[in-house]
Amino acid sequence: MTQEPPVPDAYAQAGVSIERGNRFVDLIKPIAAATRRPGGDAALGGFGGLFDLKAAGFADPLLVAATDGVGTKLLLAREADRLEGLGQDLVAMCVNDLVVQGAEPLLFLDYYATGRLDLAQGRRLVQGIADACKASGCALLGGETAEMPGVYPPGEFDLAGFALGAVERGAVLPQGVQPGDALLALASSGVHSNGFSLVRRILKDGNFGLADKAPYDPALDLADALLAPTKLYVRPCLAAIRAGGVRALAHITGGGLLENTPRVLPQGTSARFDLERLPLPPLFHWLAKAGGLGRDELARTFNCGVGMVLVVAPDAVAAVQAALLAKGEEATPVGEIVVGGDGAQFTGEGERWPSA
Repeated sequence: MTQEPPVPDAYAQAGVSIERGNRFVDLIKPIAAATRRPGGDAALGGFGGLFDLKAAGFADPLLVAATDGVGTKLLLAREADRLEGLGQDLVAMCVNDLVVQGAEPLLFLDYYATGRLDLAQGRRLVQGIADACKASGCALLGGETAEMPGVYPPGEFDLAGFALGAVERGAVLPQGVQPGDALLALASSGVHSNGFSLVRRILKDGNFGLADKAPYDPALDLADALLAPTKLYVRPCLAAIRAGGVRALAHITGGGLLENTPRVLPQGTSARFDLERLPLPPLFHWLAKAGGLGRDELARTFNCGVGMVLVVAPDAVAAVQAALLAKGEEATPVGEIVVGGDGAQFTGEGERWPSA
């Protein structure tokens, strides 16, 4: 039986280039190396990444893990060629979820899947991831880059992230939340990474383009307003926790204020937000008006200008605010924990908020 001669570089002809993948790993090695921290200094390229909890300074730690993506925001980011911000979105959506349990982020892994590996595109994405890891104090310990022709058309891609943190056994949050505790709000940088399927529908129905000026601010393009990267809250929130008196934190992601805050509250209590102290940013007022959204629907879809909520003992509010301010975050008192209710509630009218 006559054998066919081997096809040169058959895998590349099928759409997957091992050589291009190797070049990409070499390209991003120095980027990942710049994120090294105590406990996480393994070289990129092994089968797995090692992390030394003892070297990181932990005595009796519990591990906390989180995973997330950036959702359909990446479609708008690709259209506007704003790829670096997606790396920060990816990291922030994971590490912000770790810190709400009192955990310090230690390491991050990324998964980048595409139809055909574009070295320049991939480098921009990984650079954004690495910069956000450095800003959060965690090591980019490894990842996976997958060329999947037939699953993704050329130029299209998806991202996923995985973060691991640690917290000493007795310091896990939430802890001791009770009626009378204060609610402090940290501002978001914008929409962050949730609600973009609705954002895209609002843009389409209103015939808005990303290059258009924002209807509420002619000095701002819609791309600038909508694609601002998710804010990283790790260092400010860790400082607040170390100041003492922080009983819980809630990362305001999908589900907004009304769905996320109750996740950290004990049964029989609710979070009462005073809208008079929580003015709605113009971006969200515009989204509500253009999308025909009532107050509660808006607050279940978007963060409405609040990226993180802290539940703080009343006598610790000033110290926590000072610790946050020292890390560049201004914390606004916006309500309190009360007995009863349905998990979260609004009082007052509030500037720019639509009717319920």
